[in-house]
Amino acid sequence: MNVKIEDSWKNALSNEFDKDYFIKLTDFVRGEYLSGKAIYPAPANIFNAFNLCPLDKVKVVIIGQDPYHEPGQAHGLCFSVLPPTPVPPSLINIYKEIESDLGRPSKTSGDLTEWAKQGVLLLNATLTVQAHQAASHAGKGWELFTDAVIRETSKRDNIVYMLWGAYAQKKADFVNPEKNLVLKSVHPSPLSAHRGFFGNHHFSKANEYLVAHGKESIDW
Repeated sequence: MNVKIEDSWKNALSNEFDKDYFIKLTDFVRGEYLSGKAIYPAPANIFNAFNLCPLDKVKVVIIGQDPYHEPGQAHGLCFSVLPPTPVPPSLINIYKEIESDLGRPSKTSGDLTEWAKQGVLLLNATLTVQAHQAASHAGKGWELFTDAVIRETSKRDNIVYMLWGAYAQKKADFVNPEKNLVLKSVHPSPLSAHRGFFGNHHFSKANEYLVAHGKESIDW
């Protein structure tokens, strides 16, 4: 199957694209877009996280659950929104932790494209969603695909995995913690951030680890 995705990912994941689950997933997603329903993100942005962050450039992996499901929000990067969309609550809390952790002001825009370009893979476990219906495309095959993505990154050493919440932490099963840095905490959602997201120091820990392993730190 000819999937329009960045070349390094296309080569690494080529076996996935011909598997039965992915063919069924593609048929389902195509049908959803053609049905007239509002589906997010726009088709051109489904693989945005991969196109902005080639496999050999990945330094940090952040895992979300599924795309934002309200108009004008999702653009293929977990937690990220494009201006003029207001910064969502979870991302506000991420910015608060960055400011506290690093002792300097964080970004004001909700657009995390610059993180992706620096080597942060902003991966949702499910890559599409129907408008106003969270998790509406869960269980259709995207999770198998993103499991394969994590298995590919885990073949490389010295990557930082930021796993926030129980859902993201399931992906840790594919990561060797002896060769990578696995950082876990509760989710940055307002419902849980006060129970351990604030004060987790993940951003400074990530940069310290990257520098210690000869990599450039991330400008958060």
